[in-house]
Amino acid sequence: MHHQANPMTTHKERIQASMKGEIIDCPPVALWRHFPIDDQSPDTLAAATLHFQRTYDFDLVKVTPTSSFSIKDWGVEDKWRGHTEGTREYTKRVIHKPEDWERLPLLDPTVPHLAGQLECLRLIRKEIDSNTPILQTIFSPLAQAKNLAGNDTLIAHLRLYPEAVMKGLEIIAETTHRFVEACLDIDIDGVFYAIQHAQASLLTLDEYKTFGIPFDQKTLEPAQELWCNLLHLHGHDVYFSILDSLKFQIINWHDRETYPSLAEGQKLFDGVVCGGMRQDTLVYENQAEVKKEAADAIQQTNGKRFILGTGCVVPVIASHGNMMAARKSVE
Repeated sequence: MHHQANPMTTHKERIQASMKGEIIDCPPVALWRHFPIDDQSPDTLAAATLHFQRTYDFDLVKVTPTSSFSIKDWGVEDKWRGHTEGTREYTKRVIHKPEDWERLPLLDPTVPHLAGQLECLRLIRKEIDSNTPILQTIFSPLAQAKNLAGNDTLIAHLRLYPEAVMKGLEIIAETTHRFVEACLDIDIDGVFYAIQHAQASLLTLDEYKTFGIPFDQKTLEPAQELWCNLLHLHGHDVYFSILDSLKFQIINWHDRETYPSLAEGQKLFDGVVCGGMRQDTLVYENQAEVKKEAADAIQQTNGKRFILGTGCVVPVIASHGNMMAARKSVE
């Protein structure tokens, strides 16, 4: 088991200090990854998540189910084909025609796959004490819509048949709102909220404000009372300004690959910035390079209002040695 910098400091205290712009013993660090195959049932995903946390002792536990967990009950299918990020490929979509958006039924968290994810959370929470924050991954309604239809279909429909898509997004947002509410009963500390469409190459800022923000707000309503919500802005050329419309304590984005840098991000956002390491560094470089990148990130932020992490998931092919090097580099 890895020895913490100060065994008296809990993970929760370390992150809460970070939120106040303080450092108790060292800045927090957290990496997360997908668990392909294991993510196909609640008990194996829980076991994989717990094993990962016991190995690296990160300052927060992000529970990472496959993106289809929230939409499988609408009938999509996906398959594991070896993607290095651990993501699955969609083999069956359920939205083809504009009217399909309006036919989506509202789902309760009792449907099989949503209920399965709640069970997975229960198993993890049972084994991890309240001094270690647990975050459930929630995909934004647009991100779910993309997986229901395919991205090209979604964006074409959104521009040609906006009313139909809006109806679909309302159903997705209400379904997800109910799921987030159900997560609160399991004592999670926050949601890890994944936004994928706030990118200039996909939608205009106005389009995101129309088809994104209102549904994000609806989905996130129940999470407002949580203390450790983390926003993940996926991709390049992201609309950082949407932070003003959403309330998050922590933000994570591909800071090494797109504007803003960590240092610039801290000027734009008064919460905690999370990042500092490239996915590729953890996969292709050696431990010295990992430590160098981490040291630079700590320098950019003075280690305050900062959690060391990657811009996205750690690829499943990253080496254990590099993961450990990242873990130890904050000390």
